[in-house]
Amino acid sequence: MREQRYLEAMREGLREEMLRDDSVFVLGEDLRNSVRGLTKGLFREFGATRVYDTPISEAGFTGLATGAAIAGMRPVVEYQINALVFVSFDQLVDQAQKLRYMMGGQGTIPVTYVVIASGARRGLSGQHSDHPYPLLVHMGMKTVMPTTPEDAKGLMKAAIREDDPVMIFAPSALLANKGPVPEGDYVTPLGRARIAREGKDITIVALGPLVPDALKCAETLAAEGVSAEVIDPRSLLPLDHDTLLRSVRKTGRVVIFDDSNRTCGFAAELAAVFADQAWHSLRAPVRRITRADVPVPFSPALDTYVLPSPERLLEACRACMKEVRA
Repeated sequence: MREQRYLEAMREGLREEMLRDDSVFVLGEDLRNSVRGLTKGLFREFGATRVYDTPISEAGFTGLATGAAIAGMRPVVEYQINALVFVSFDQLVDQAQKLRYMMGGQGTIPVTYVVIASGARRGLSGQHSDHPYPLLVHMGMKTVMPTTPEDAKGLMKAAIREDDPVMIFAPSALLANKGPVPEGDYVTPLGRARIAREGKDITIVALGPLVPDALKCAETLAAEGVSAEVIDPRSLLPLDHDTLLRSVRKTGRVVIFDDSNRTCGFAAELAAVFADQAWHSLRAPVRRITRADVPVPFSPALDTYVLPSPERLLEACRACMKEVRA
């Protein structure tokens, strides 16, 4: 099977949907020059009516996308960095997310939002390092975070075909990663988790950019005689409860590795799911490795300290394996 980079695969998925459906168009800032790379070559192929450069007004063009969707189009909105979701929040959750209900189901809002370079990475600084996916999940918006190039393409195509708003978080740490991508038309369905590695002793649920670290941790544990199963939810809402619960009921131990804040973060929700629906199978308390409950600092040293790390994950897994429920 051919290999592609994550961003390249996502772009191919977008291009294929634009070829398949004339109602699909992209809007955002600096798309002609493709500053982020998602729309590279698309302006030359599709022209200004399908690749629409907007002024620097995220709230404005997010609202424009909602209107276009009501009128029968399928807009794809690109946000250059994660923090711009905050600027657009009213248009996202009070308009796009609610209008279908307010119209009594007489219309649909098929908008796809792509957050390029979400999450932290060295040099992004405090204001560019947020990973706000729990906020959108909390508001009931369909939210996905592809980990592999195959899913970057497949979830992009699935999101564009949805009749509801869908937010795609593309983590900055994964954009250059390479991996196998099938040729031709395929979608990765929303609401289906991926078993990244099978195991029987402990479950590691890792999200987005942390999945590669979780897989390395599983290799280290394997050398110590511990078989770790790694689950990549990839679709955060809808969430694949069945796959997650089946794994935890099998292993009896779970560590959640999540790049959002500890309080009200996504790991907190997963921990509640396991405590509520798999408590009788748990042999040890649910453990969470998350961000600290502070803004991401500008200092690189402090930045590293407050973010979830592979070292903390490995330590938590080893501790979890030693615990026995009375």
